[in-house]
This record gives sequence, C-alpha cells and structure tokens, in this order.
Amino acid sequence: MNQLKNFFLFCSGVEAAILKRTPVEQNKFIGIGATIFFTGIFAFIACAYALYTVFQSYLISTFFGLLWGLMIFNLDRYIVSTMKKKGVFWRDLWSATPRLILAVLIAVVIAKPLEMKIFNSEIESELAIMQQENFKEQENIIRSRFQNEIQVIKDEIFALEQQIESKTAKRDLLVAEALAEADGTGGTMLRNMGPIYRVKRMEADKIDVELENLIASYSPQISEKQAKITDIESQMTQELASMNKVLLTGFAARLHALQRAGDSNSIIYLAGIFIMILFVAVETAPIFVKLIASRSPYDYVLDKHEHAYVMNHRSITSSLSNATTNQLDFQIETNNLKTELAIQAEGELAKHAVKEHVERLKEQPMLWKNLLLKGKLYGLD
Repeated sequence: MNQLKNFFLFCSGVEAAILKRTPVEQNKFIGIGATIFFTGIFAFIACAYALYTVFQSYLISTFFGLLWGLMIFNLDRYIVSTMKKKGVFWRDLWSATPRLILAVLIAVVIAKPLEMKIFNSEIESELAIMQQENFKEQENIIRSRFQNEIQVIKDEIFALEQQIESKTAKRDLLVAEALAEADGTGGTMLRNMGPIYRVKRMEADKIDVELENLIASYSPQISEKQAKITDIESQMTQELASMNKVLLTGFAARLHALQRAGDSNSIIYLAGIFIMILFVAVETAPIFVKLIASRSPYDYVLDKHEHAYVMNHRSITSSLSNATTNQLDFQIETNNLKTELAIQAEGELAKHAVKEHVERLKEQPMLWKNLLLKGKLYGLD
C-alpha cells in the first residue's frame, strides 16, 4: 500500500522533502498523481488503437502506444508540478492559462481514438457504405470512359437502321397503293389490274430492289459495328473485374466515417461531444484543483524554500560582484598611483637636467648672454 502511495506521489511531481514537512497534503497529491497516471493509461490505449488501425500490428502499436503514453504522463506531471500558488487568483489563472490550453489539446488527442473505439460498430457500418460508394464511383469513371465510344457506334448503327426502315416504309406504302388500285379500294376506285396498277407495282418493285441492295450493303456494317460494341463491352467488363478495390481501413477513413455517422445520427454526435468534455475535464482536473484551492501548507513551505534559495543566490552573487568590484577598484587606484609617481619622477629628472644645463651655460658667460638675447637660453638641442 505504501509503495502504491509513493508511486502516486511520484506521479504528482510533489517534492518529497517538502511533503514530509506538510503530511496533511499527502492525500491531495495522491489523488492528483492517480489522475495523471490514469490519463497516461488512456493515452496509451488511444495511441495503440489508432496505430493498430494503420499498421495492423500488435507489436508496433503497443510499442509506440507505450511511448506516447509515457510522454503524455511525463508532460502532465510536468504541467501540474510547475504550477505554484501565489495567493492572487487572477495571477494564478494567468500563469495556468498556457498549461490549461496544453491540457485541452492533450485531452482532444486522447479522446478521439477512444471515441472511435467506442463507436466501432457504427464506424464499420459507415465504412461499408463508404466503400460501396467508392467502388461505385470507380465503376462510373470506367463505364463513362467506354460508354462514350459505345454511344458513338450505336448512333452510327441507328442511322443505318433508320435508312433501312425509311426505305422499307416507302416500299410498303407503294405496295399498299398498288394493291388498293387492284382491288378498287384506292386510286381510281375501279377494281382492275390496269396500267395504273402496273405502274405502281413497278415503282414498288423498284423500291424493293433498292431496299434489298441497301440491306445487303448495310447489314455487314451493322454486324461489324455490333461486334465492335461487344468487344468494347468485353474490355469494360475485364477492366471492371480487375479494378483495384482498395478497402477503407486507415485511420483517416475511420475518422471520416465517425464524422459521417455523427452527421447522420445526432445521438452519436452528442455522445462524441460528451466523451470529449469528459476527457477534457479529467485532463484539466488537477490544474483546476490547484487553481481554485487556497494556498496550502505545502505551497507556503515550498515558497519559503524557493525564497531562501533565491536570497542565498542573491547573497552569493552580491558577494562575488562586490569582490570583483573591489578588485577592479584596487587595480584602477594602483595604476593611477603608479602613473602619478611616474609623472613626478619624470618631472624631477627634467628639472635636474635643466639645472645642469644652466650651470654649464654659466661657465660660458658670453654664450649664455647671446642665447638669452636670442631667446634660446633653455634650449636643450
């Protein structure tokens, strides 16, 4: 039991040395650590399921799912452990805002694959519809490519058949007129097979001969074109049979299927929203607990510890700064004093040289008087 408590305390990111000084805070941090741990478990399950839909491998999905779960666990632990209460709500809220945004993003990433797993049967049903639609669309593309060519040939056959039908109708009309002239039901209305009948019969026979010639000429063309249509339809059938029917099993396809299921079924849509809200609440719960709670003994002790560390750091840096400043001042003062002494020494030497020079000039009375008149008495050239 103690090992489990210690594990959850580790998950919460609490400082063990400070927590020993505030044992009343133990239960709160155990709850926070448990929440962070189970959030990592949910992240592992979500990522493993999402990757399994892509790779169809338990080994790969488990490995990368575990890696993702550990990363989310560590990130949540860092987010919660870096939050420190300052006692002013708006300041605490401002400092927690980036962490809340990150927690919401993590919750969304975790929730969506789990939502897909929950509605797996609805997604499978929608995927079947999507696959049929996809296959139908592919078939329509192939059919449209062949149908245009088939329609052109059918139009040519129709034009030839229309000419034959037109010629047949004309022959039948002439034959009917000749028979009506013969039996007296038409024409001159006299029942006989006289010259008028023979003329009409000759015209009908002439058209009949033209019809036979037309049929003899067009029938091979029609047969050839129908055979060509049969070949094209055979090619279309073969291409439809060899069509690559890709199954929709990827993560993006399942995500699209979930969206379509939600659009067509309001219950699925609302359930998805509630699942998302649930995971957002779970992910942000530790942050909100620390945000709305008043400053606890742990916060005061931690603040005192950090303040002491900061003051100690300032003391050390101030001492180092003062030592460095004193050393620089010593070097500057020493260099200034050396410079002043060197200047004084140079002045004394210059005075002594001038004095010796003057003494030498005094030993030569005429020379120094001339130099004095010329203004070059103190020249040392």
